[in-house]
Amino acid sequence: MDYFTEYIRAELLILIPVLYFIGIGLKKASFIHDRWIPILLGCTSIVLAAIYVFATSEIHHLQDVAMMLFASITQGILTAGTSVFCNQIYKQAVKGDDDPDTTNKG
Repeated sequence: MDYFTEYIRAELLILIPVLYFIGIGLKKASFIHDRWIPILLGCTSIVLAAIYVFATSEIHHLQDVAMMLFASITQGILTAGTSVFCNQIYKQAVKGDDDPDTTNKG
């Protein structure tokens, strides 16, 4: 069972690495605070998913538009969340044990 394609459309999986690299670019931008990067990636992902969904679907009823909006938002959130999650896994994997950010401040 492929968990990625069970929830995220196969055609939209490309958004995950695209968003990852957009996130790297946003991180290097000195005028964008780090806390806004996940929000910006989420919005970008929703817009890109919407472009794909609306470009590949036919609209016959208002219900079709509602379903396309729902699909765009959910697919955008899932792809952005996966991209941010992958980034966090990478950052935790390369962190050293002596890094002060890894200490338990419990």
